[in-house]
Amino acid sequence: MRNSKGSLMRPDPLPFSASHPVVTPLSPSVVYASDTPDALDDQYEGRVHGYTYSREGHPNADVVAKRLDAMEGMPGGVVTGSGMAAVSAVLLGLLKTGDHVIGGNQLYGRSMRLMAEDLPRLGIATTLADPGDVAAVDAAIRPETKMILVEAVSNPTLAVADIDGLAQLCKDRDILLVVDNTFTTPRGFRPFDHGADIVIHSITKLLAGHSDVMLGYVVAKDAEINTRLSVYVVTTGMTPSPFDCWLAERGMLSFELRFERAQATAVTLADHLAGLPGVKRVIYPTRKDHPDHERAMALLDGKGCNMVSFELEGGRAAANAFTRGADGLNFAPTLGDVGTTLSHPASSSHRALSAEDRAKLGLSEGFFRISVGLEDPETLCAVFTEAVAAATS
Repeated sequence: MRNSKGSLMRPDPLPFSASHPVVTPLSPSVVYASDTPDALDDQYEGRVHGYTYSREGHPNADVVAKRLDAMEGMPGGVVTGSGMAAVSAVLLGLLKTGDHVIGGNQLYGRSMRLMAEDLPRLGIATTLADPGDVAAVDAAIRPETKMILVEAVSNPTLAVADIDGLAQLCKDRDILLVVDNTFTTPRGFRPFDHGADIVIHSITKLLAGHSDVMLGYVVAKDAEINTRLSVYVVTTGMTPSPFDCWLAERGMLSFELRFERAQATAVTLADHLAGLPGVKRVIYPTRKDHPDHERAMALLDGKGCNMVSFELEGGRAAANAFTRGADGLNFAPTLGDVGTTLSHPASSSHRALSAEDRAKLGLSEGFFRISVGLEDPETLCAVFTEAVAAATS
């Protein structure tokens, strides 16, 4: 509709088309117009579905949420602006002053910081315990314990949590079990099938898969918890960008193919590294020398996923020489890209920990985490051979 001077009073409808787009349209609009106050009431009160203000939801976020809901087998998920936003929504949106939460003693560095510094500042007590030892977790439970947060496979030492045991413990004690499924992805592991109450993802990583998106996701099996999480995300402005959601959907279309290729190469690379002089140890869940091998084979159904960790002999000098010698590989604190990336926890994700605390976790200066990408396996192994040789020469 245009006024007499020809200025645009409100947008004309999109041109009619008897066909539909193959690619989901990008919807960057921040605001959505309603016809009347009654119509707006109908939206807010749930009688009709519609959008109002993009902080409260938008089409591209809904598309991504529904795709992940289907992958995890649980409806009602919420997409957030980052993986840490999803973690924060769970911890800050569901816990209150006086509550107690137990975290796995091996978590992503920022999750560890949240547990160690931010929650206590708000009067929420925290304890870290080995998620592979149900008795140790049980011993850490208090009357005020409301939640246990673990990673199915830990970052970066690839320890495998006893999810089945923890789920039974949480059920017996009326405690929420929250599983960060970022490393394993729904292709490698489905936490709800093993008794989890809430599942978290950093979509930024293997799900989107191209290092050009920053998003998170969280879903609970209790619809009332999903509502609480959604309200908290909207209130605190954790809403994702439509463009990032649009890119993430594109990445998710090839996710299963990328997962299988990267996982197969990870198996090859782990075995190759184990045979190189100068490599002190290799950590990969399906290798028989993994400390949690039997649990990994049972819990992950034989899937090791795309992450490999290893330790070089020597300290920081060897680590520097290794990254300089890894020609064509990106040394970057990320994972899940189409290209293989190297991460050094002591200088990135876990740098906030003291050297003593890193040593307790087995994170020496020679420890590296590899996110295996889609390169030719033979070529990738050759690059690592040269890089390890450079580190040990």
